[in-house]
Amino acid sequence: MTQNDSFDRWQARERDAEAMIPIIGRLHRDKGVTITVHSKTLVNKSTVSILKAHRAARQVEGEELSVADTLPVLKAVVAADPGPSRVDIGMLLVGFNADDRDLSLEEYVAEQLAPVLGDNKIEPAGPRDVVLYGFGRIGRLVARLLIEKAESNSGLRLRAVVVRKGGDNDVTKRASLLRRDSIHGAFQGSIVVDEAANTITANGNEIQFIYANSPDEIDYRTYGIDHAILIDNTGKWRDRAGLSQHLRPGIDKVVLTAPGKGDVPNIVHGVNQDSVDPAERVLSCASCTTNAIVPPVKAMEDEFGIVSGHVETVHSFTNDQNLADNYHKADRRGRAATLNMVITETGAASAIKKALPDLEAFISGNAIRVPTPDVSIAVLNLRLKRETTKEEVLAYLREVSLRGPLKRAIDFTTAKDAVSTDFIGSRSAVIVDGNAAIVNGDNAILYLWYDNEFGYSTQVIRVVQSVSGTEVPALPAV
Repeated sequence: MTQNDSFDRWQARERDAEAMIPIIGRLHRDKGVTITVHSKTLVNKSTVSILKAHRAARQVEGEELSVADTLPVLKAVVAADPGPSRVDIGMLLVGFNADDRDLSLEEYVAEQLAPVLGDNKIEPAGPRDVVLYGFGRIGRLVARLLIEKAESNSGLRLRAVVVRKGGDNDVTKRASLLRRDSIHGAFQGSIVVDEAANTITANGNEIQFIYANSPDEIDYRTYGIDHAILIDNTGKWRDRAGLSQHLRPGIDKVVLTAPGKGDVPNIVHGVNQDSVDPAERVLSCASCTTNAIVPPVKAMEDEFGIVSGHVETVHSFTNDQNLADNYHKADRRGRAATLNMVITETGAASAIKKALPDLEAFISGNAIRVPTPDVSIAVLNLRLKRETTKEEVLAYLREVSLRGPLKRAIDFTTAKDAVSTDFIGSRSAVIVDGNAAIVNGDNAILYLWYDNEFGYSTQVIRVVQSVSGTEVPALPAV
């Protein structure tokens, strides 16, 4: 193949990807349909990003997906006219190629999308109001995701942010932090500030900033907010009594972005969200590390059984640590976060039991904070109930990342040169590093990357969608 041939093929792929963009946009905006390829969203993505998402499929399917092949699948989805849903065109293509019933592509796609076609379509209930209590690292990333999802008009709508007033030009300064992020880059869109009204309008979404020192000062209905989901990302209250203070007029449910204490349910999406009592008004999304560990633990328990285990998390530093040596109420966290590896405790191991109450195995845990700003890794050392091989474990986890209830939580990579910064912005709770895994008889050691900020924030959004009734079917159902 000549250089010209290679460039011509690239341009042909670009044309196909460019043709996808308006189709994907219309499906998302007008129909509430999110198009994905192997669980990676294609909504609001550039031509090159769409091509990269297709190329990434070789990590899990063995060969690169072709946009020339998925474009006809996308057009067949449009012809089927589905209702609100998540549709994976990569999985539709794989399924169609494996099907031997001599169906046309259009017939096959219509069959797979039947749960959201015709009389089965879900009628959008309209956006559900969401309030953020706090606007720190997780709060701002959750805000970005909520603004992104508001375009479909069928899910969640960020209505307000509650903070303590920091001084003059408070809204302008908070808008600047939303607009620019040292780790996750610039906000994709437009942000307009109205200091007089205490509002930020982001991509057309007007967000009211409410200044309050405690939950009992606020009547959300005075701002036109009702039946809202409140996301507390301050971590100030973690038990039912404290979090119930948020159940003020206008607030229907409270979701905590930290491990809940006592009888507060800890929810890891993909694992136990269906166990939540619809009447439950206070719940937790557990921690970023719990969200990274629980899905692979469940997967390994389901297939191999677990006798016991230990998890060691190597975690990026957080705002809870000091930048320079200074007093801190916790041991070791007072030492300079950007200069030291800091041994600290983690509640993730004990939280596994709350998310997987039927798991009999005891799993211990510890953590080391390191001088990186984002992306962590958990080393999960398991003693299994049967002997296996590295090849069997990786083939199984690769399959889990593609199909079934854990496919949005677990991603998989065989990239030989992968390092932590490669996973900034990952929308999965965890990425299994296939090359790093060690398996010897009944002992398996898994290396699990996770974006402890963005990946966790996507899990928070998924939990909120689930408990608010705005989560849509994911198809094809494999």
